[in-house]
Amino acid sequence: MKVTDILRLALENLRRRKGRTALTVIGVVVGTCAIVVMISLGLAMSQSIESMLASWGDLTQIQIYNYVYGTTETPTLDDEMLASFKALDHVVAVTPYYQSNSINANIVAGKNNRYKSYFYNTYGLYPDAVEALGIQLVSGEYLTDTTEVGKDKIPVLVGENFAYSFYDSTKDWNSSKYQVYQGQTDALGNPVEPFINVEKDKMWVELQHWKENGEIETEDYQLVVVGVMASDYAKGYFTDSGIVMRLSDLKRLEQAYEKLSGTRSSTSTSYMSVAGGGMVAQQDNGYENVYVKVDDVDHVEEVEDAIQSYGYETYSMVQTRESMQAQVAQTQFILGGLAAISLFVAALNIANTMTMAIYERTREIGVMKVLGCELGKIRTLFLVEAGGIGFLGGVIGVILSLIISFIMNNFALIAAVLGFGGGGMGDLSSIFGMYTDGSSATSVIPLWLILFALAFATLVGVLSGIMPAVRATKISALEAIRHE
Repeated sequence: MKVTDILRLALENLRRRKGRTALTVIGVVVGTCAIVVMISLGLAMSQSIESMLASWGDLTQIQIYNYVYGTTETPTLDDEMLASFKALDHVVAVTPYYQSNSINANIVAGKNNRYKSYFYNTYGLYPDAVEALGIQLVSGEYLTDTTEVGKDKIPVLVGENFAYSFYDSTKDWNSSKYQVYQGQTDALGNPVEPFINVEKDKMWVELQHWKENGEIETEDYQLVVVGVMASDYAKGYFTDSGIVMRLSDLKRLEQAYEKLSGTRSSTSTSYMSVAGGGMVAQQDNGYENVYVKVDDVDHVEEVEDAIQSYGYETYSMVQTRESMQAQVAQTQFILGGLAAISLFVAALNIANTMTMAIYERTREIGVMKVLGCELGKIRTLFLVEAGGIGFLGGVIGVILSLIISFIMNNFALIAAVLGFGGGGMGDLSSIFGMYTDGSSATSVIPLWLILFALAFATLVGVLSGIMPAVRATKISALEAIRHE
């Protein structure tokens, strides 16, 4: 008996018992559909969580905190230490987010320095780390170690809405013309432009030192905007309204201010209360904030452990991600278990159907044996029939799952088209989307899940048919022929 003969006989046997085959297939359809839909909900939840965490911050980014009060044995977090972190496996970039707390300065622009902005939202970074950290540009180009713009000029990146941070120093602070805010419109509803154009107008850092006699000394350094950063609070507030310059340039400004003021900068600017009512000053232990970029989220924990071994405190989204994924996995396990019960019942139905088929076809089995048909071929015939029921149920179940997934993902629109407004059925859309962030899909069915469902349903059918198939091969040929 050829393979084609087995397939033809199996198909013919299933066709002859349409009613029983249909009822058995329905059980597989329900089980397959339940499993696919439940898994798709879990996949959608996982994607939604990944998207939500990404909006909170970079999943492949580690932040090092280095605020030291009192004595410590933690190594100084300096450029040499950062170089050792950069040499770790899977580390893409390392940079301090350095802010100077000793410089008294303003950002000024316009005639007679009329327009001013505060200097405190200025950060110094390693230029080669800016792009690696995922900071995008609206226009211009990234900073490099070799960027040259002229003597006493400093190349910088500015936030997308940095221009709105300027105020008019000639106006009273409570005047409506003191500052233009982002999104502000005039009486006609037209947007009001900021006082300056950061890419065209000249800007300076104005270092300021008040002398004992009340006079003020200043020293200016022109800022040259080489790029405008896309606003992304997950990357840092400065991408919206701040300035990024090379770390070396910010330290150069510190040195210039020290020379101007005749004082040295100090990082011991804050205190912490201790037991007994005492106060401990913050110590200078290098950079206070450092960011490490890892090549893949799966390697974040490994790199973080290596950094913590030096004694530094770190933070990443790994802990939050793992906790939320564990909750999703638990929910998905429960949903999948409930769905598996349906498929288990379907498996029992397949076994029952094939067992009944053996009793009904006992004479047929006897004839096949008398004609010399191999036992393996007879066993294969029944396994193919059982697998066929599983495969057919799997196909229909997958199609039904895709339809259900489409309805869940577009339930609000479908409800609106059908005329179900607020309340009633329209509110079910909130139930379908309760595990998502509102913008992502409620149900996700990738190709691998479709293939898995088909293979699993077919496998369930084959396994369910093993015992009936073995039973068929054990029937005596003579008894089978005499069977009525």
